[in-house]
Amino acid sequence: MPVRSGWLMPTGQTRQNTRITNLGTTTPVNPLGVRSGILPGTYDGKYRVGGLWMNSTGPMTATVYHGKAVVQGGNTDGAYPVALDEDITITFADGDPLNDRIDLVVVRVYDNDADALGKYEAGIEIVKGTPAAVPAAPAAPARSLTLFTVKVKKGASAGTGGIDWAGGAATDLRVTTVSSGGILPVYNNAGVPGSYPGQYQDNDNAHFLQRWDGTAWVAYPKEIGGIAPSGTITTGSYTGQYRDYNGGQLQRWNGSAWVAYQPPVEVEAITSGATAQAGWTLGFFNARRTRGSSPSTSTSPVPAPTSPPPRPATSPTSWCASCPSAGARSSTSRPPPPTATATAAPRS
Repeated sequence: MPVRSGWLMPTGQTRQNTRITNLGTTTPVNPLGVRSGILPGTYDGKYRVGGLWMNSTGPMTATVYHGKAVVQGGNTDGAYPVALDEDITITFADGDPLNDRIDLVVVRVYDNDADALGKYEAGIEIVKGTPAAVPAAPAAPARSLTLFTVKVKKGASAGTGGIDWAGGAATDLRVTTVSSGGILPVYNNAGVPGSYPGQYQDNDNAHFLQRWDGTAWVAYPKEIGGIAPSGTITTGSYTGQYRDYNGGQLQRWNGSAWVAYQPPVEVEAITSGATAQAGWTLGFFNARRTRGSSPSTSTSPVPAPTSPPPRPATSPTSWCASCPSAGARSSTSRPPPPTATATAAPRS
């Protein structure tokens, strides 16, 4: 029957039914299949992945440490949950006398229902590569998850110093998987396409959250209109997008280039409230301030000097030669022009 249900039938539930209906730790890759991968986490919470780590313990030996994983078979095989509950030691074959080779370390599932190999079990295995002048890693078997590659140099053995562990012979190829809908902590799988728009992954290499938009992983701040962190984008996606540039300058995408953002100028102006100093008449008053700065003012006439102007050295009563009618008296305190001064004639 094509419709399968887990833990429904009172008897007769098969192992395949249980696997294919599993909805736990499964990051989907299609409507039936899920990602193979290691469950993330460490005892102290400082690292992304601790499970199924491998470390050298001798010239030709290494230890694979405990952890849990999911291994996807064919789409209709379902996903195989695997747990290594104690550390195990594995031993590599001696090197070829003429050429180097590359071996794989895998966690492998045997399912006689699917592979007809006569057993139902899981284990940690070494897949031996082919020696060559330019060696390449062998293909991983079906229903397996690659953990590491190990380069075995020609002539390597326990008596000749063994594998060059200190020289980087082992390469970590473990990848992560999480529950459906969870944020995937990227580990050797940043370039794996998403499965549905709205899927998220935490990209530790790029240091930001990413969202799958249906065609590519997009930095999450850019998607929601937030300020993109410095160094995350070079070309804007829409006019009005903002980014932090070089860790200090805010820039706005104008449709073709990033330009330094200039906030709008806020100006407050008033034309009343000023009082003229003694001896002066206020003609007009205007004051304004910008973005909370102290007001700047402009008045006419200018404020009175600190000391009164000098009085003319003539009699308090003098004739004003420039007045409209001759002989008119002026009571101004301003001295007449030097070229037009006239004094009163003596009285008889």
